[in-house]
Amino acid sequence: MIYPLLFLLLFVLALAFFFAKLEIAIEGDAGWATSLPTWRIENHWALDWFWGGRAMTGYHAWAFSLVALFFHLPLVFGGTLSWSLEWRALGSNMLFWVAEDFLWFVLNPAFGLRRFSKLHVSWHKNWVFGAPVEYWIFLPVGLALIWVSYFPA
Repeated sequence: MIYPLLFLLLFVLALAFFFAKLEIAIEGDAGWATSLPTWRIENHWALDWFWGGRAMTGYHAWAFSLVALFFHLPLVFGGTLSWSLEWRALGSNMLFWVAEDFLWFVLNPAFGLRRFSKLHVSWHKNWVFGAPVEYWIFLPVGLALIWVSYFPA
């Protein structure tokens, strides 16, 4: 059962790599869609609670929705819905976004690891131990959801 889990993790990383490359081609050095022709909501109490204080953009609303639907597509194809498969889809989605966001910095010629810091990344408002706080939340939660989906109690 460990090999399907490892294959899933590698596949999620591959998806994150390709999406990060796509997003770099779209955004360039202007992260969080700051230069894209899309709507933006900069300040709202709900953004602080649910979005880490970042602006909500049309680009991100559509991108996040699209990726969430992609991760649920196997459930639709298989015609099988279960809590286990839902946890796997949600956990994969969480891991995808953490990996994709980090890879956006690593692979982006305008950033790289040297500029991966609160000083250079204004759209990630809260940092802990050298990374956005969302990484420290969604990485373990995503891994736990995937683990439980393969190895229920």
